[in-house]
Amino acid sequence: MESPFLARIAAITIALGAIAPVVVVALSMVALATVPVPDKLPVARPPDGSQVSRVYDVNGQEIGQFTEFEQNRPVKPEDIPDILKKAVVAAEDKNFYSHGGVDFAATLRALVADLRGQEVVQGGSTITQQYVKAAYTTGERTVARKVREGLLARALSRRADKEEILFKYLSAIYLGEGAYGVGAASEAYFRKPVNELTLSEAALLVGLIPAPSRYEPRANPGAAESKRVFVLDRMLDEGFISPDEHAKATQERVWLAAGGPLSSRPVTNVYPSRPTFTKYPYFVDYVRRYLEAKLGRDAVYRGGLEIRTTIDPRLQDAAERAVADGLTGVDPAIEMALVSVEPQTGYVKAMVGGRDFLAPGGQVNLALGKCALAAPEIRSKVDVAASCWDPDAVTVEGGGTGRQPGSSWKPFVLAAAFAKGISDKKVYSAPSQYRIPNCKGDKGCVIENFEGTSGGRATLREATENSYNTVYAQVIGEVGVPEVGEMAKKLGITSAWVANPEVHGPSYALGAQEVSPLDMASAFGVFANRGIRNDATPVVWARQPDGKYAVDNREPEGRRVLAEIIADNVTDVLKGVITGGTGTRANINRPAAGKTGTAQEFRDAWFIGFTPTLAASVWIGNKAKPTPLRNVKGLERVTGGSIPAQTWKLYMDEAMKDVPITEFAVPLPLESTSTTSATLFPPESIPYQFEDTTTTFDTTPSTTGDPSTTASTFPATTTPLPTTTPTTRRCGLLLPIC
Repeated sequence: MESPFLARIAAITIALGAIAPVVVVALSMVALATVPVPDKLPVARPPDGSQVSRVYDVNGQEIGQFTEFEQNRPVKPEDIPDILKKAVVAAEDKNFYSHGGVDFAATLRALVADLRGQEVVQGGSTITQQYVKAAYTTGERTVARKVREGLLARALSRRADKEEILFKYLSAIYLGEGAYGVGAASEAYFRKPVNELTLSEAALLVGLIPAPSRYEPRANPGAAESKRVFVLDRMLDEGFISPDEHAKATQERVWLAAGGPLSSRPVTNVYPSRPTFTKYPYFVDYVRRYLEAKLGRDAVYRGGLEIRTTIDPRLQDAAERAVADGLTGVDPAIEMALVSVEPQTGYVKAMVGGRDFLAPGGQVNLALGKCALAAPEIRSKVDVAASCWDPDAVTVEGGGTGRQPGSSWKPFVLAAAFAKGISDKKVYSAPSQYRIPNCKGDKGCVIENFEGTSGGRATLREATENSYNTVYAQVIGEVGVPEVGEMAKKLGITSAWVANPEVHGPSYALGAQEVSPLDMASAFGVFANRGIRNDATPVVWARQPDGKYAVDNREPEGRRVLAEIIADNVTDVLKGVITGGTGTRANINRPAAGKTGTAQEFRDAWFIGFTPTLAASVWIGNKAKPTPLRNVKGLERVTGGSIPAQTWKLYMDEAMKDVPITEFAVPLPLESTSTTSATLFPPESIPYQFEDTTTTFDTTPSTTGDPSTTASTFPATTTPLPTTTPTTRRCGLLLPIC
């Protein structure tokens, strides 16, 4: 540990050249060999070696940063106002423009003050020395380091321009609140760019330099104010400001970003809290949560990761425009979320988690959901909420709490029904009301169709297209609530665990379970991908500074969770929802399938749909508390077939523009007899194929011709036969990433 006295003696010795020439040459060679001076001055680094993690879109353009130790706001030389440069020179190094890197007079004054036990008005280290300490040396407190610092400062003064040294210094100096550099500090304290700083604000920042924690304006406003006035006094002494400017500035009241005054003097400017974030805050927030769950906080904030994400700026911009259009003229309490997922990879291409991330309370990402995955042995006791990407996590907080999906949940019941051998052609009674068998009382015992509509009798296909609740209450009675919950979980709904099926009963078919837009888009994507599930992810890869991949999703390992024949038939039924059912406002004039959803009392409204290459979900509701969506944009009541379907169409029209039209696969006819449990839940250990270890069904028709019109049989065999040929495709369909 060095003493200030010895350090200053060393600096004086160097400045005077009092050391014997041989020693000076030797020390110079050692110092400069250890810390070479490049032609281009480096940016100072954080003292503990931490590095910023940088986030890039799918095209390689930077869209954000993760850092715990700095608020990085790169600035250009022309961004730094003269008033700020004058303030730092006056307060820290008044002879900066005339000395040779080490100021002998200042060092001597500091030495004398040390000897007398007096307060040092201006330190002995010059701006050049302080920059050298941050950029070149390790910062250890030793005489050897001080000697190297002095020698290097003199060398820099001969080689580099003073303005360049001052700019590098101001770009690197630590000013508290995690801010390195005046650009970051200006944002941290005033939420404004550095080139807009007033004289008073510049003086406040410069006053932090000697000891940011001691003069921290929020924690120690009195000390910060005294230091601010001190800087103004030094500027007046050096002739950098006039007496009138000094008098006016010292009387001003400085306001910080949080809105609180630094002193009780008259107000000059008030800058309300305005956090500065990436252009895509909701998506970057999702990336952060995803990586923290996988790698831990230190790796994300201090590990210098290079993060290539899945976001497509074109699709993201389209999503934001669609949401903004859907919310135009709508009460600010009503929010909307949109998530778009590529089924063949699981890549999240766009995410809007709310109306405005910068608004009060806007940081809640409504596209996600609260995640509380538990260990398998206690899952039956836990209501596992949405957006859980790490199956080993115990609690990973997402954004919102999730919302009831209404009838957009019915495709999971439909898939479970098909897996159990129920045909889409099966006819059900479709009364306006249906009383649940053996249900006592009236509350929760009667299920009604929307607006009391009666379908008379309807096939399962017709009941899906027209969203007859009374039919689906009967269907789930045949299939079973636990079986539907298991189906939804297999497809990617992480909130699908049902601790006690009797809690929901038949109402589970109508969307009683809370879900997130992310999970719904991902799960519907399984239908688009013909039964193969790729877990939703916002990250293609995350690479460490040493080149190793901490996360690598370049070759998504999809796994079959649903038989191809079932997925294809669900898709075929959902096509009718758009072409002639409750979702006609979502028609994009190309092959598409989807489902509307309206929660009880119109408190939430959804539309989830997909093409063969892209899935998207839209939710609208009151963020703070589920309340009826009435009298919104001229609508008496908001349903899934209104604003959500229109928003989905607006997004998909733009997202699919210039993308070649792709047809859905023509589904093979469903077998009317019951299938095995393995058909419902294929083993996940075998990617890209399905097999039943006991009995399998060959899905190849026994006759030739158009499979949509030709009857087929499914002869049983004792030899496992995959229903699809394993695929080797690993690239995105909309934007190839290999």
